[in-house]
Amino acid sequence: MKGLPQLNRRLVLEEPQRAGDGSGGFAESWVALGTLWAEVRPGAGRERAGEFATLSRVPYRITVRGAPEGAASRPRPEQRFREGARLFRILAVAERDAAAQYLICFAEEEVGA
Repeated sequence: MKGLPQLNRRLVLEEPQRAGDGSGGFAESWVALGTLWAEVRPGAGRERAGEFATLSRVPYRITVRGAPEGAASRPRPEQRFREGARLFRILAVAERDAAAQYLICFAEEEVGA
């Protein structure tokens, strides 16, 4: 593990909320839980053909300050980070160090082309 992460990007942590649409289905919206400072590091990207467009997938390792299990400020899979118009879907979360001072969020940004 290299030195301390550079938490220089301001990301909004969001979580999905589902509400009935009155027709037996549901509508999904995203609710902001708070802002976290983060270090964002890209991995190697890949491209695949979708039904109507080509999708580019780029994995990211997003490091944030640690938070205890169950805390609203602790990111979880299925949540996402927002930075302006950019969205990073969280796939997994792990402690970066033994003292859990930092968390690494394994995330993916999808960009349609």
